[in-house]
Amino acid sequence: MLHDVIVVGGSYSGMAAALQLVRARKKVLVIDAGTRRNRFAHEAHGFLTQDGSDPAAIAAAGRKQLEAYPTLSWQDGTAISASGHADAFTIETSDGARHEGRRILIATGVSDTLPQIPGLSERWGKHVFHCPYCHGYELNRGDVGVIATSPLSQHQAELLTEWGRTTFFLNGAFEPSAEEYAHLSRRGLAIETIAIERIEGGADVRLADGRLLPFAGLFTAPHCTPSTPLAETLGCELETTPFGTQIKTDMKQTSVPGAFACGDVAHVPHSISLAVADGALAGAMVHRSLVF
Repeated sequence: MLHDVIVVGGSYSGMAAALQLVRARKKVLVIDAGTRRNRFAHEAHGFLTQDGSDPAAIAAAGRKQLEAYPTLSWQDGTAISASGHADAFTIETSDGARHEGRRILIATGVSDTLPQIPGLSERWGKHVFHCPYCHGYELNRGDVGVIATSPLSQHQAELLTEWGRTTFFLNGAFEPSAEEYAHLSRRGLAIETIAIERIEGGADVRLADGRLLPFAGLFTAPHCTPSTPLAETLGCELETTPFGTQIKTDMKQTSVPGAFACGDVAHVPHSISLAVADGALAGAMVHRSLVF
């Protein structure tokens, strides 16, 4: 069966794109591996009408609404390769099946490379976050820790002062200049130069000198990369952003004609709201490419 569009990735951006396409009565196949980036979080925030909702419930409701459209097909599985060209793309999944489509939309999301600190990854999405707009309010103006991953972390640390008294852990990621130290101090940041040994309790930081510093929550900036090599195998151009690597697009089309990308894998910054908006735009752009 030749689908009008194959959407690889059935999370928020992929479903938002698929919704635009099925409402244009296009035959859409969604292939979803079922590994949402925010699967570790219990609540979603900053998404109008869904503030405080379970992210899994939002995703489930989106799928249920999509499946009400007769031109929508959904397959749970992992896409492992993409080949072809506009009007003749092929996606192969891990079960050996091959699916053909006139257009493909990559919405696979990203993988987060976190600081290698014992106890941090287990608390990701629960006590350790990346987005203050998504999780800062719930800390109730408590003490906040920011763990540096690069010089750009200074901006994250400065921003977090809006949500609580903030300690900036350099943790060997970089050494601020004298001017930068002075600027950070004027912003009210406490700067900690001792290395972090591990994260304990909820969001308590154990330092190499034995001190234990308690926090309401911790923030860090992970290095993001596409969660699968699908775009690279197809020949799509990638680009570097302050957040990591993403697929380069122009009005959501990649460097490969007929192949599009949206969501965290092709757009910064990252949140559910922005992923849905980016997906809706991508769906419209894919549809237009089929018409004009």
